[in-house]
Amino acid sequence: MDESITETVANDQLKIEVVYALPDRQEVIRLQLASGSTVQQAIEQSGLLARYPEIDLILKNKLGIFAKLVKLDTLLRDRDRIEIYRPLLADPKEVRKQRVAEDRAMKKGDGNGNPMKDTVA
Repeated sequence: MDESITETVANDQLKIEVVYALPDRQEVIRLQLASGSTVQQAIEQSGLLARYPEIDLILKNKLGIFAKLVKLDTLLRDRDRIEIYRPLLADPKEVRKQRVAEDRAMKKGDGNGNPMKDTVA
């Protein structure tokens, strides 16, 4: 086989990683895809959707390439790392509001959230 033909075939292939992080481990699937492939095609070919039925690419899980949010129809480039993000368990803004409210209650009281009692000496 002519070397130039071999190089052309190799150049039409993209080396891609698809990653799904679980609380206790990370799944990393390495793929070779045709040039012009999309994020959706890579995820489907990775087998992660079958292995983890909780992944919902439409409603629940966001996607990124190297921490930059992308859509399912995004075209891939060689050596892209597709990341499937799990939904947050708690809204960070709400958690912060609750923490601030608790801190305020602690400062007004005896340290346990109880109001200070007036003592007469």
